[in-house]
Amino acid sequence: MKKVYLDNAATTFCSNEVLNEMMPAFNAIYGNPNSLHSFGRDAAALIDHARDRVAKAIDAHSNEIYFTSGGSEANNWAIKGVAYANKHKGKHIITSKIEHDSVLESCKALESEGFEVTYLNVDENGLVSLADVIHYIKKDTILISIMAVNNEVGTIQNIKAIAKTAHENGIVFHTDAVQAIGAVKIDVEDMEIDLMSMSAHKLYGPKGCGALYIKNGIKCADLLDGGTQERKRRAGTHNVPAIAGFGRAIETATRDVIVNQQKIKTIRDYFVKQIQEKIAYTRVNGHQYQKVQGIVNIGFEMVDSEALLMMLDLEGIAVSTGSACTSGVAEKSHVLKAMRVPEEYLKGSIRFSFGKNISKEDIDYTIEKLVEIVGKLRSISPVTKTGRAK
Repeated sequence: MKKVYLDNAATTFCSNEVLNEMMPAFNAIYGNPNSLHSFGRDAAALIDHARDRVAKAIDAHSNEIYFTSGGSEANNWAIKGVAYANKHKGKHIITSKIEHDSVLESCKALESEGFEVTYLNVDENGLVSLADVIHYIKKDTILISIMAVNNEVGTIQNIKAIAKTAHENGIVFHTDAVQAIGAVKIDVEDMEIDLMSMSAHKLYGPKGCGALYIKNGIKCADLLDGGTQERKRRAGTHNVPAIAGFGRAIETATRDVIVNQQKIKTIRDYFVKQIQEKIAYTRVNGHQYQKVQGIVNIGFEMVDSEALLMMLDLEGIAVSTGSACTSGVAEKSHVLKAMRVPEEYLKGSIRFSFGKNISKEDIDYTIEKLVEIVGKLRSISPVTKTGRAK
């Protein structure tokens, strides 16, 4: 049976370049980077090199990069850190209804502590309105957090304009760029970003490693006490192999972004065209143009998404119904609901996300199986194509 992986928005494989970068840190350069002896200094040098690579990739300074265990930790640190450090100025935060759960749950936690959070609506394309941002700014607004690229539909937000608006009102701006790095060019200086979350395993790097960019001068409370790591802001022994891998992964991803995205766009366009020609009653969710190349969210009318996912899996095809961080949750996508996707498509939406190793043969096989499975599911659906019960 052929195996096709179309869930790269959940995680990518670890590339050979990255693995080769990581291997010495497992058994050759194995010292604790916080130790003063030569073994420790050698390990610390790997971390310093990785920090330089991450900083260069986003046009930041090396001392503005703080390594974390991943994007979720970075989001938690950014949201709560800014809130705690600036609560003397105010307790109002603005975010959107389509953020990753690590942002939404962090905001909910802050609400339980007396903070006020405004959750902005998005339009049917998944875009946050700049007019809404301006409308909901208050005198005590201290933070605006809007993701750069949505992880379920791929819509790209107008980050630079929102950040500029935040600064015009003396507000700190954070963006979750986990799905953006390697898919679009991110320049924190040009885009006026104050804090930005990143993760290695979306970039053909290792799982369990990410980073938070904190612009020099931005007040953000420390994350973990008990050690001097990350300039005393996040205690805990560094995951040296993963950090080394992250440095190589982000360097490679930003270096090859144009070539990789052009290849993925060609495959993506072919995939969507084949679906539209061969499967009736489908809907592409998200912005038609303002989106990353690698994420396609498609709603299939008269189909249950979980049934479709499982039947595709039996054919060796890996897809998802949304964020991997909410897998196993029966609730419908909060992103698609916020975008007001019609009910008949909402319950049958699948996310297909492409990687740089995808081939036309993979797509042809996927389309073949999709046609078969959608046909089978519709044949037993209690709803006809007109929406009336059988």
